[in-house]
Amino acid sequence: MNIKSIIENCYNQVKEIENEGHLAAYIPELANIDPEKFGVYITTMDQNGFGMGDCSEKFSIQSIAKVLSLVMAYRILGKKIWERVDVEPSGNAFNSLLQLEVENGIPRNPFINAGALVISDILLTELDNPKAEFLDFVRRISNNPNIKYSRKIAESEKKVGYRNIALCNFIKSLGNINNEPDDVLDFYFNLCSLEMNCKELSELFLFLANNGCCTYSKEEILTERQSKRINALMQTCGFYDESGEFAFEVGLPGKSGVGGGIVAVHPDQYTIVVWSPKLNKNGNSFKGMKFLEAFTTKSKLSIF
Repeated sequence: MNIKSIIENCYNQVKEIENEGHLAAYIPELANIDPEKFGVYITTMDQNGFGMGDCSEKFSIQSIAKVLSLVMAYRILGKKIWERVDVEPSGNAFNSLLQLEVENGIPRNPFINAGALVISDILLTELDNPKAEFLDFVRRISNNPNIKYSRKIAESEKKVGYRNIALCNFIKSLGNINNEPDDVLDFYFNLCSLEMNCKELSELFLFLANNGCCTYSKEEILTERQSKRINALMQTCGFYDESGEFAFEVGLPGKSGVGGGIVAVHPDQYTIVVWSPKLNKNGNSFKGMKFLEAFTTKSKLSIF
């Protein structure tokens, strides 16, 4: 199978469709991005790669970083982590407060904002220098010392993060945030501001296609069982209230971010990242979703 030819065909096909959707303008810095940017990069298990378009341009990975913070917390706490956050699809918007009071401050899953705030709280408790140690962890598992937070984007999110501030304080009132909300929010806004390009993200997530083992260093990032659970959560909860649609149309575990990025994992095969900043009504990249649907259909490389 000629994967390069299939990617070229799908990329050119999707590039020509009308780019519906909108930028994540509620975060001021993300409103300044060229809405027509479009990049894709695939990394296979033998560490070969191929990309097209704007695959070398860095972007804010936003909620994709929630997978990485969850992985780090899971390494530390093991299965005890599920006492603080559940593993069910939410059925509501990613920043909803509706379920928290009914469910005693236990977020439905780690990928909605409430869940990611609880994971951030865990890392603040467990780490001596959380921002530095988290960044070092991401750099290590990616073999990329150049990954950085974006101060501009983090500050931009802080200025308008009223819903996240409300979520964090509400969870604190229900007893599932142990640290000061301001500290939790500062860490959360910084982790969401991480900047990478499609190639870097694709290479970074390859450990989840390799049963939790880093392909370049052979370090066990997660056990095989833990890796399976992270992939399962991405499959069922990785796309806000469009996770079922993504499973139906694309058929891969994955995670999106409102910066327009999507990472998808085919265990034992590859990881692929698409970036296109315009979002559909559910907060997922419009062209990214279209590309991945076309790619897995034409390549027949999905888990179903």
